[in-house]
Amino acid sequence: MAPARQLLLLVVVAFLAAGGRAAGRQTKTVVFLLAGQSNMGGRGGATSASWDGVVPPECRPSPRILRLSPELRWEEAREPLHAGIDAGNVVGIGPGMPFAHAVLRSRRLPAHAAVGLVPCAQGATAISAWSRGTQLYQRMLARARAALAQCPTPPKGGGDCHLAALLWYQGEADTISRRDADLYTARMEALVRDVRHDLNMPNLLVIQVGLATGQGKFVDLVRDAQKRVNLPNVKYVDAKGLPVANDYTHLTTPAQVKLGNMLANAYLATL
Repeated sequence: MAPARQLLLLVVVAFLAAGGRAAGRQTKTVVFLLAGQSNMGGRGGATSASWDGVVPPECRPSPRILRLSPELRWEEAREPLHAGIDAGNVVGIGPGMPFAHAVLRSRRLPAHAAVGLVPCAQGATAISAWSRGTQLYQRMLARARAALAQCPTPPKGGGDCHLAALLWYQGEADTISRRDADLYTARMEALVRDVRHDLNMPNLLVIQVGLATGQGKFVDLVRDAQKRVNLPNVKYVDAKGLPVANDYTHLTTPAQVKLGNMLANAYLATL
């Protein structure tokens, strides 16, 4: 082979190899919806008139953890994750950031993947406020669709978004009324079916959190109702026993860190 042609071949091979390595870095942004009421919205350090501003290491910002802002733009995630989303409430630490850090630490995602968090929770809401056609339901779907449509490109994320799961922590408001407690299983199953249908994701993973506390006397009934949800690819993580703040309703910051890790373990077990 002539020297000039041999040199050209070497250049082409090197170019293709470099292109292949670059393509390997075009990894996914793995997206998670965070929905429910105040304990998903986050009240860690925020059960008085203001948030105490304490951010544990498990909740610190990372260029590989993104948040869909209230304006439907991807940005680097920071606590409080639900700022501007959980309207009218003082928000603090929730499970989202420790969840994302735990998923990344596991090394179960591609090396350059990012975690995209889509906060949707709203405090003091019963599950009926999340049924198809309600404002909260429509907002959640709109944010999910925007998250995928506005998929971040390198170096922020990876140019390819994948909606991996809905993380759901709700039910405290449904402990007030016996009727709401009795209807919880049916309403939760309807919500899961509707979200999957409307997002055209029939097997979307849903991880629901079993109640640690409640606003009424029917906590055990709602907890039992959560456990009776009988749909494929719905997982259950139990928050009962995690530390609760002095308002007797909301998880503390250390409890939220623990819950985030529990949710991550539940998700990683499905991979």
